Amino acid sequence: MQPDLDSRVAAGLPWLAFHYADMNWDWLVRNAKLYDLQNRLGFVVTLARQVAERTNTASKPSQLAECETLLDRSRLAREDTFCHDSLTEAEKRWLRETRPPEAQHWNLLTDLTAEQLAYAD
Repeated sequence: MQPDLDSRVAAGLPWLAFHYADMNWDWLVRNAKLYDLQNRLGFVVTLARQVAERTNTASKPSQLAECETLLDRSRLAREDTFCHDSLTEAEKRWLRETRPPEAQHWNLLTDLTAEQLAYAD
């Protein structure tokens, strides 16, 4: 678990979920829960599913939606950041006001969207 992760690395995480949609999600979800990271993983999966839907990729949207549903059942109520625990209070306030609906759903402070992902086109 990294408290601060380079934004480019964080933006690459949905790519991994998208390209490896058939991975062992049970193992990954179980391990994410051990460290209370299911909201971050849920957000990654949500972005990957949106990319899969936009690119009309065969079975990937349904595989990712299944994992998303699994993670949603254990979504944490506490607010977290996606990749920058060191955000200032001003940055946190701004993100609370401007974050996309997906980030709000997963209680994350980030402005990342699927549309911003270079590989989503």
